[in-house]
Amino acid sequence: MSKFSLFVIEAGIPWNALDIGGYTAGDYAETGGHDAAYDALVQAGIRAEMVLRMLNQKSTMDQAANEDYLSQPVEYSGDRLVDAEKNGVMMSWEAPLMELHAQTICSKPGNSVLNIGFGMGIIDTALQALKPTKHVIVEAHPDVYKHMKDEGWDKKPGVHILFGRWQDKMDEIRALGPYDGIFFDTFGEFYKDLDNFHQAVFAPGDDAEKKTPLLSKPNGVYSFFNGLGGDHKLFHEVYCHIVKADLLKLGVDTQYSQVSGDAEIDEETWKGIKRPYWMLKAYNLPTCTWTRESS
Repeated sequence: MSKFSLFVIEAGIPWNALDIGGYTAGDYAETGGHDAAYDALVQAGIRAEMVLRMLNQKSTMDQAANEDYLSQPVEYSGDRLVDAEKNGVMMSWEAPLMELHAQTICSKPGNSVLNIGFGMGIIDTALQALKPTKHVIVEAHPDVYKHMKDEGWDKKPGVHILFGRWQDKMDEIRALGPYDGIFFDTFGEFYKDLDNFHQAVFAPGDDAEKKTPLLSKPNGVYSFFNGLGGDHKLFHEVYCHIVKADLLKLGVDTQYSQVSGDAEIDEETWKGIKRPYWMLKAYNLPTCTWTRESS
C-alpha cells in the first residue's frame, strides 16, 4: 500500500473525499499503478458504508430523492430526455447497454417481464423484439406516460402499462406477476429506493400473497441500471460490493459482467447536460439470480 493511501485511511479522511480538482485518493492510486493501495481504499469504503448502516446512520449512498421531478415537465430532445433542470434522465448512448440488459432478463420468447421506468423506451423496445408474452411497464412521470400513449405503447402486444410510482403500484405489479425477468431504472430515486425495491421483490411478506416472490423461481433473472457512483471508479466499485452484499442477504446472487461503458461518450455527449452521470470506461452489468439455497 502506498504511504499516501495509508495516510488517508489512518487519518480518518472519508474514503470518498474529493480534492480541489475533484479527484479521489483512488484516482491517484490507480493512475500511479498502486493496485494494492487502490484495493485497500475500496475495502475501506465498503467497511465505512457497512458500519454506517449498522449504526443506522445516513450512508453516503442515501441521498435525498428529487421530490420535484414528478411535478415538473420533462422534454424529449433529440438523443436525450431531460428534466426541467437539464439533468439527463436518459440518453441514447445507453442503447447498447439496454440491449444487453434486455437480453439478460429475457433470454427466450414467451417470457414474462417487468420494467420499472420507461424513460426513452430503449430497453422496452429491445424487450419487444424478444417477444415476451407479458410485458409490464411501470412509469411515474405524467409527461413520459403521455409520450408512451402517443407512441402507441398501450396497444403493443402483451404490454401492460401501470402509471404511477412503483411504490404505489405494488399490488397491481404482484397481480400481474410472477416474472421471468425484472429490470429497474428510475430517475429521482437513489440507493435507498433501489434497496426498498429489492426488499419488495425478494423479501418474503407477511401474508400468503406476498410470500410468492415477484421473480420466478428457480430461473428468474433480475437486473438494474448500474449507474451507482458513475462519476468516480472508486465510488462505483464500493457500491457494486454493497448492493451485491445486500442482495445476497435476500437470497439473490449477483454477478457483474464488464462491458465498455464509454464507447459512444465524449465531451459532445454531455453538451447541454447539467451534470454527467457516467464517466467510467467499464460498465458492470449485473445479472441477479436466486441462490441455490433460496431456490
